[in-house]
Amino acid sequence: MTKDKSASWAAYYDKLRDRPPRRTLLAALDAFGETPPDALALDLGCGDGRDVIEMLRRGWRVVAVDSEPAALARLQERPLPPDAALTPVLARLEEVPLPLGVRLVNSSFAMPLCEPDAFRALWDRIREGLPAGGRFSGQWYGPKDSWFGRPGMTFLGRDEALALLDGMHLEMFEEEEDDGVTPRGTAKHWHIFHIVARK
Repeated sequence: MTKDKSASWAAYYDKLRDRPPRRTLLAALDAFGETPPDALALDLGCGDGRDVIEMLRRGWRVVAVDSEPAALARLQERPLPPDAALTPVLARLEEVPLPLGVRLVNSSFAMPLCEPDAFRALWDRIREGLPAGGRFSGQWYGPKDSWFGRPGMTFLGRDEALALLDGMHLEMFEEEEDDGVTPRGTAKHWHIFHIVARK
């Protein structure tokens, strides 16, 4: 990683440091009710751990995956709950197999950063790897997003997204379209699907 790229990611994580866990993750965790015995979660594109910490706090074991060393370094610098069972993995999320026994796959704003073939292959592995009652939580991007057309990213129309989720119970499927800014302060038009799906 170049020094400039490392500094850019460090500034990004500084912006996000005090933000709460995403509501998709909270909805998925709440839907489980009591934390399942030996509960194992996979966080794909974990960043500096705003979602990971909440899963650990609730007693989940977490495999946290990110391709940025700065992300995992920040995660491991955070105060972790006592007896936290955290396994950080430095890898691109589309390259990581689902751990045996995973009950929750969380990917907040990260899956769309895969190119389309890798996105669909990853989604196939998630659907196949989750047991009955397992959940996916995260965000996918729609075609009206201002990043539409960027190479190496995936954008799905509403019907395409619903087709990929067919056969799962949708506990949340909310479409958001709004003008805003990125965590880096850049103006952006967002088109997002917020998803919690149970197998």
